[in-house]
Amino acid sequence: MAITDDVLVVGGGLAACTAALAAAETGARVRLLAHKKSTLRQASGLIDVLGYSGTDGPFTNPFENIDSLPANHPYHVVGEDGIRDGLRIFDEAMGTAYQGGHTDTNALVLTYGGTVKPTARYPESVAPGLASAAGDMLLVGFEGLTDFDAPVAAQHLDAAGVPFSARGVTIRFPKKFRPDAKVTRFAKALDRNEEVSGGTVRSVLANTVAAELDGEERVGFPAMLGDDHDGAVHEELAERLGVSVFEVPTGPPSLPGLKLEDRLFDALDEAGVRISSGNPAVDYEAKDGRIETVFVDQKSRLTPYEADQIVLATGGLVGKGIDSDRESVTEPVFGCRIPFPEDRYRWSESEAFGDHAFARFGVVPDDDLRPTDEDGEPHFENLRAAGGVLGGAHVAHEKSASGVSLATGAVAGRLAGEEAQQ
Repeated sequence: MAITDDVLVVGGGLAACTAALAAAETGARVRLLAHKKSTLRQASGLIDVLGYSGTDGPFTNPFENIDSLPANHPYHVVGEDGIRDGLRIFDEAMGTAYQGGHTDTNALVLTYGGTVKPTARYPESVAPGLASAAGDMLLVGFEGLTDFDAPVAAQHLDAAGVPFSARGVTIRFPKKFRPDAKVTRFAKALDRNEEVSGGTVRSVLANTVAAELDGEERVGFPAMLGDDHDGAVHEELAERLGVSVFEVPTGPPSLPGLKLEDRLFDALDEAGVRISSGNPAVDYEAKDGRIETVFVDQKSRLTPYEADQIVLATGGLVGKGIDSDRESVTEPVFGCRIPFPEDRYRWSESEAFGDHAFARFGVVPDDDLRPTDEDGEPHFENLRAAGGVLGGAHVAHEKSASGVSLATGAVAGRLAGEEAQQ
């Protein structure tokens, strides 16, 4: 017997979670079908809406610059209302864990490379380190934790002309770990406040950093200041140091990304969304232009799922929602059309940071976010797409990946939920 719901969302990342939450708001019975851990775990945890377009940027207000994007950009399908609705759903899911919802203005967030990134929403732990905030800054890195070179990051900030002094130091973490220890091991040691020579991890760390302070008013650490008890870690370090303490988002594995994923799935649970995870959607059956069944591979046994409406949110090339080889680009679950140049050499540019065609690969949606065929007609009446599987956006350059996922997820999920209720 098939597992039956009103709306089936295929995917497990930001777009999929947003679509499921939006569909659940309509009163529909919703299921999230997630194959594996999402790319959120590799992401910074920052929520970007729009920072650049072509050679323009960084933008102070992303909403004022949507018109500068190409005509086939997903933002032109969902409009400003769709972007704002996606942000609303995100804000409600995050509660007080994220800041930025009080303004349309992008915040300037420090990155682990010492650059400044325009972003719309950011973890609360990042806020004291914004480039717009006052106060000289000490950046702290750790021996053996190569993801964050604090002295180099500080030099880059100074070279960028930030309106404060930045200085970086590298110290030894109070507890010694294996050379290949993940950032989560550092976080757990701070969570548990483990005993070390000279006291506890938190107290010894604070004493070591205090000896490095030279009048700075805020101290930035790589994003590893606790996991389950991060609030207590921040509070104790700030109290012992007598200055503001903040985190700098780092590369993968990303602790802020892991926390974001956990909070999203908590929100799904609270919304009553059913979650089936660990197995890929591999096939489907359709009749009269509608998908009737989606098949999931469970240890070589096909399990059927049925729903009135379906949202495809499996991601782009990085998330494996789009497959490619030297001759073609394909959407592997439903076989939706993805336009691409026949000449393989036109997929990319000679410049490393050029406007590569492959960055915009994806399905072509209609006004209701339904993937279309070569004639512009929907592949299936009851299938919508959201997030990285959509084409038309150069999200890495635009700094728009999260915004595209939130906006298209919100609109696709709402439309699917409403139609399933008719």
